[in-house]
Amino acid sequence: MQADSRKIVIIEDEPDTAEMYAEMMRICGYQVEIFFGGKAAVSKIADQKPAAVILDIMMPDFSGLDVLNYMRADRNLSEIPVIIVSAKTLPEEIHEGLNAGADVYLTKPVAFSDLKNAIEEISTSSLDGRA
Repeated sequence: MQADSRKIVIIEDEPDTAEMYAEMMRICGYQVEIFFGGKAAVSKIADQKPAAVILDIMMPDFSGLDVLNYMRADRNLSEIPVIIVSAKTLPEEIHEGLNAGADVYLTKPVAFSDLKNAIEEISTSSLDGRA
């Protein structure tokens, strides 16, 4: 299944934060699907086949790392780029997220330009042969 190059999935349990990220992505010309928790997202990501996932770490049901591990273990999802956006800012927490397979790790609050640049960076990487 081919990825939809204009679709971004946002997995974030805070509705206001999720909508803020969604609006940032819409301004950049992307279609957006929001999931308010990891459990709801894992069953739907394969159907969505997005160009990228913006993922929170701290969620009440599945952690973002659980979602990321699920994606990286599934051959149909393993090549989808993931941007973690988290309030976890300690170097070891960032290292853990990147070691789990995140392509980019941003800390909250995230600036529009940082999120836009991260999406552009992973889109370029995908076009260069990653996904």
